[in-house]
Amino acid sequence: MKNGWEAVIGLEIHAQLSTETKIFCSCATRFGDEPNANTCPVCLGLPGALPVLNRRVVELAARAALALTLQINERSIFARKNYFYPDLPKGYQISQFDRPFSEHGQLDVITAVRDEAGRVREWRPMQVRITRMHVEEDAGKNLHEGLPDTDKYSYVDLNRAGTPLAEIVTEPDFRSSWEAYDYVNHVRQVLRWVGASDADMEKGNLRCEANVSVRKVGDENFGTKVELKNLNSVRFMQRAIEYEIERQIETLEAGGRITQETRLWNEREGKTRVMRSKEEAHDYRYFPEPDLPPLVVSDEFIDGVRREMPELPAARRERFMQAYDLSFNDAAQLTSERELADYYEQAAEAAGNPRAASNWIRSELLRELEATKLNINESPVSAQELGRLIHLIDEEKISGKQGKEVLVEMFATGKGAEEVVRERGLEQVSDAGEIEGLVADVIASNPQQLAQYRAGKETLFGFFVGQVMKRSKGTANPQLVNEVLRKRLDEK
Repeated sequence: MKNGWEAVIGLEIHAQLSTETKIFCSCATRFGDEPNANTCPVCLGLPGALPVLNRRVVELAARAALALTLQINERSIFARKNYFYPDLPKGYQISQFDRPFSEHGQLDVITAVRDEAGRVREWRPMQVRITRMHVEEDAGKNLHEGLPDTDKYSYVDLNRAGTPLAEIVTEPDFRSSWEAYDYVNHVRQVLRWVGASDADMEKGNLRCEANVSVRKVGDENFGTKVELKNLNSVRFMQRAIEYEIERQIETLEAGGRITQETRLWNEREGKTRVMRSKEEAHDYRYFPEPDLPPLVVSDEFIDGVRREMPELPAARRERFMQAYDLSFNDAAQLTSERELADYYEQAAEAAGNPRAASNWIRSELLRELEATKLNINESPVSAQELGRLIHLIDEEKISGKQGKEVLVEMFATGKGAEEVVRERGLEQVSDAGEIEGLVADVIASNPQQLAQYRAGKETLFGFFVGQVMKRSKGTANPQLVNEVLRKRLDEK
């Protein structure tokens, strides 16, 4: 809420389903191929070419719908959405209208309360109503080149035309840009988790649109909405919504009016600009697709998909908190990706110390992965070997400090924990008699420092610890060194 105003925001997410072929033909969906390499008469819209529904699209859409708590309709209808655009060769898009694949979901999302700088202060639950999720084909892509005041050229790449999309539409349940941000991240996580979509915004297989309006606090009527399109990152979306809220409030407070229109976000300028006016709702002249029969989904099919569903991230996060005594933040980070959660559980079991496994993964391992631009599946250190390293530390065969050095070596070479410890001679000395001997030698070699310590200069204790560690080449058990030193130095 700002100056007595509140924002009202609804979101649409277009997620490309992770199929190898397109929704109505056998052309590949590979990203990055030569323009127009993956096309055929169907996705080119040639006369007489007939669409055939890809069964895998239905399976992945069902996974997405169940993960988002949507009700899958037994019968849904494909419809033609008629409009002209150069990257839509048929002159219409095969989508769904009044009979969507799924609808009526209510999603529980954890959202953050942030300060003005965007720092998280606390977490709270939020419920989001999902109106519908339908399936449709994507259009192609227009490419433009040329500078202002020069010849400009436009090209059409139809590789993307016909790739399968799930369009997820919410009710206007968001009241801030950060709520929208957390919701989109939640949906991205869930779609990746169940294998329905890669949800990679950089590759364009997840795109967002936001409908933004403002109204006085307490007013039940909606204000005039503005649609923000082509938001290709979650952070850009948050910034665009924030700017649009401010722009609309300033316009209304100055006595102006909001025009119903579509706007684009310019990240370089940090503002939105008009794309086209939408004073009148566009008439797409929907009608049922005559070349496709109704899509009928049986209870048996849905039950089969449900049986194959993994434990969802929210449930796994709660289980990690209960079973492994992790904090919310730790469990949330470890369940940010399904592969990371799997890695953690394997490492925790191998280590026999779930808390230590959490700490080592979140700090040391993820830092190494980030520095080398690797994901958890590409880690040179397996979950079992990380668990073994933690076990060596718990057994006091090496110190925690040595463990960090060992992990760096393991990461660089792919060697196991015990092999690195053996090769580098790092096994920790925990024999009390050997430690006693080292301490005695150090005290005998430093009579002046001993006298100063016993005269009250207790800061010299660190000096003696350092000397013992130096003599042991860093292999002495630090805790035992401290205990023996304290006893010997305090003797009168």
